[in-house]
Amino acid sequence: MKDALIAKLQHKSAVIGIIGLGYVGLPLVLRFAEAGYRVIGFDIDPAKVEALARGETYIEHIPATAVAAANAAGFEATTDYARAAEADALIVCVPTPLNRFREPDLSFVLGTVDSLLPHLRPGQVLSLESTTYPGTTDEELKPRIESRGLTVGGDAFLVFSPEREDPGNPNFSTRTIPKVCGGCTPACLEVGLALYGRVIDRVVPVSSTRAAELTKLLENIHRAVNIGLVNEMKIVADKMGIDIHEVIRAAATKPFGFVPYYPGPGLGGHCIPIDPFYLTWKAREYGVNTRFIELAGEVNAAMPDYVVAKVAAALNSVKKAINGSRVLVLGIAYKKNVDDTRESPSVVLMEKLRALGAEVAYSDPHLPAFPKMREHRFDLASTPLTPQTLAGFDCVLLATDHDRFDYAMIRECAPLIVDCRGRYLEPAGHIVKA
Repeated sequence: MKDALIAKLQHKSAVIGIIGLGYVGLPLVLRFAEAGYRVIGFDIDPAKVEALARGETYIEHIPATAVAAANAAGFEATTDYARAAEADALIVCVPTPLNRFREPDLSFVLGTVDSLLPHLRPGQVLSLESTTYPGTTDEELKPRIESRGLTVGGDAFLVFSPEREDPGNPNFSTRTIPKVCGGCTPACLEVGLALYGRVIDRVVPVSSTRAAELTKLLENIHRAVNIGLVNEMKIVADKMGIDIHEVIRAAATKPFGFVPYYPGPGLGGHCIPIDPFYLTWKAREYGVNTRFIELAGEVNAAMPDYVVAKVAAALNSVKKAINGSRVLVLGIAYKKNVDDTRESPSVVLMEKLRALGAEVAYSDPHLPAFPKMREHRFDLASTPLTPQTLAGFDCVLLATDHDRFDYAMIRECAPLIVDCRGRYLEPAGHIVKA
């Protein structure tokens, strides 16, 4: 059965099912369709399914023309999980958030797999791409699949291959980012390599699903810890009257032994603020306290309060209080040049300022209206940036430094600027570094 499935994957006669059509799943859909596979996309949101059927996109950096091309190649989107039986490969790309106790919430993954179980059949491979703690694939998914009378590694195959999407990055695509893959058995790994080998330029095999799961966590913990370090350095440098961005630029000229990371108002995106806590939670099962990771998390989580304090001090310097001041937040995406607001520190800043009595508005060329979010609610539209609108705010808080902002105009027309991103290099009396 393994050889037959590998042959179908290699000859592109296999049907690919992708569950979760968001920032990870939709690019995979387009790549498999582009490579010549028939693709079925599954999502619980009928609005997404209907938009894709019309050839429309709901993710800014993915053009509608790419969706239309996938449709022309036979791509179908559906909310009907019974159609999973048609697929030879099922790739799960659903969220893995934290609950309110900062513990892993696998409800989306397990709920999805439970919905697929009645439709699984011999000769399929299931790949989990959602970031999770080591052991999830073989401890949670494998028993569920085998409860259907299937044998993982015999007539069914199970792999973990973590997503590595970087929305808005012009230098890397789904095809060109190397893909790590681990299988529950050697046969599973062979099938996983065949699944991704025709659509990704380089697939990197590892010895197990646990190794693949930990690989993804290490990648993002590396970033979280280094960002925590540079955020702490920013506070120290500020107390010393030193511009941390100047220091980073100078240090980055060293051709070895240093990788530049940049401070900001906090961590955003679905990975870096969340993934480290998947490992800290699992490590406790083994009696290990991940103090280094948790300390970085504390530093990064405290950055919005640091920024709010900077806003308060800046307003105080012109004899104003946060309470009653009009504050314009520039950029609510979690990083520049995208429309992705997941875990965005900008939104946390907006809430904290609103709670202190500020009249908060935002401007973001990538998000004309404040999006629907599970934990944050603002009934706002993006404020157009003109000399007149800028002059009407007491403070402009640069939270996400999109390239489409007119920084010269902002500098000239805003009465007070708090810069979280080091965009303004030259000192000015009305610009406060945060």
